Amino acid sequence: MTSVAAILPIDTEKIRLDFPILQTKVYGRPLVYFDNAATTQKPVQVLETLERYYTEYNSNVHRGVHLLSQQATEAYEESRRKITSLINARHDHEVIFTKGTTNSINLVASSFGKTFIGENDEVLISAMEHHSNIVPWQLICEQQKAQLKVIPINEKGELDMTAFERLLTPKVKIVAVTWVSNSLGTVNPVNDIIAKAHARGIPVLLDGAQAIQHMPVDVQALDVDFLAFSGHKMYGPTGIGILYGKEEWLNKMPPYEGGGDMIKQVTFARTTFNELPFKFEAGTPDISGAIALGAAADYIQKIGLENIQQAEAALINYAYERLAAIEGLRFIGDAAHRAGAISFLVKDIHPFDMGELLDKQSIAVRTGHHCTQPLMDIFGIPGTVRASFAFYNTKEEVDYLVAGINKAAQMLQ
Repeated sequence: MTSVAAILPIDTEKIRLDFPILQTKVYGRPLVYFDNAATTQKPVQVLETLERYYTEYNSNVHRGVHLLSQQATEAYEESRRKITSLINARHDHEVIFTKGTTNSINLVASSFGKTFIGENDEVLISAMEHHSNIVPWQLICEQQKAQLKVIPINEKGELDMTAFERLLTPKVKIVAVTWVSNSLGTVNPVNDIIAKAHARGIPVLLDGAQAIQHMPVDVQALDVDFLAFSGHKMYGPTGIGILYGKEEWLNKMPPYEGGGDMIKQVTFARTTFNELPFKFEAGTPDISGAIALGAAADYIQKIGLENIQQAEAALINYAYERLAAIEGLRFIGDAAHRAGAISFLVKDIHPFDMGELLDKQSIAVRTGHHCTQPLMDIFGIPGTVRASFAFYNTKEEVDYLVAGINKAAQMLQ
């Protein structure tokens, strides 16, 4: 790990020049973008990588003998190696290209579930999960006649770890939890979760969609069995993502889809499946997206995830203090460890109304249930206003957000 002495301040103004969309205007005013948990903006380094692929060596990957196919294949596999380095996986073939976090979790739920989950077994998730880490497990539990169990949370939006240990019975076949809550910003104690589950021989899947862009990730140090994340949350393109899985689990699991690169030999009688990682990469992949994801990994590694983490923590602390001073504002979730996002409501103003008036002031936030309806039900609310942050955001933008909220509140009251 990088030492504290090596952590350097980020030149935010210089970095902002890498993101063309941040120079645009909305309703005649400079864009203030606080919807990074939904999707991050893309630097020119990623955009230029996409353009180079389509204008210089656009071709399908693998098995092609002509030059363009060889160039595309090398760029595609080089991107896999970059992701391997980013998350410190042991092997390149433990990194599977998918369509995103949702696709990655569905892959594990289906392939792992059909193999290792049986009647009366249990799957353990948490109360703060995104729908993408609820619905796939509901589906497989229904198919396999298993049960879905839920780790409760406290009033601050933190996991009840005592209840978690109580729920770790011999019936549990896998624990699937989010690393960072997309709605609350809560950073869960994943090291503790993994250690306690492994002590009972239970594998763990982490939804890393809201972690990969905010903090260093080391899957070997974590000893996590599966990690899912999306390219568009880490300054890469949409429609591309990653499933990391330990080699031993991936070898035991059947393919999720059939066709294309996942085969070694096909007859009408039977099919022999390809080796990892191709066993789980059926059909023509999102080649340009995968290559550009490698460029995004290069970009954040060049800046340094430790530096990003420090800069964002300072910005969130500043935003939290400024927002707390707004009359009638209450935070939804107040965890001791948080990253990425702050959710709140102002007086009795509906979050949609607040979001629309902020939009008219060129401020982009997310409103609603954030694909965490069960979590909103726990808090007894229809949704929240969510401001989510990236290292290209500034304190001046936070001040503008605070002024925008105050103005909207006056108009709506």
